[in-house]
Amino acid sequence: MIQQYLPWAQIIISVVLIVLILFQQRGSGLGSAFGQDGGGYSTRRGLEKNIFWATVVFGSLFIIFSILNLFV
Repeated sequence: MIQQYLPWAQIIISVVLIVLILFQQRGSGLGSAFGQDGGGYSTRRGLEKNIFWATVVFGSLFIIFSILNLFV
């Protein structure tokens, strides 16, 4: 039964992971995605930090589901 839903779960996780990665813009921050001009280096705060950690979690889930898909 898990064999039926595992590929679908992996597809959903991969789509979410792609969206999260596209929201991250290296060196310019989240503000430039919405038209703001970003310059210089700053630490991740607020929404950028949450998107970063969500990317880490979904990346880990994708790896786990890929390994599970191999063995099931």
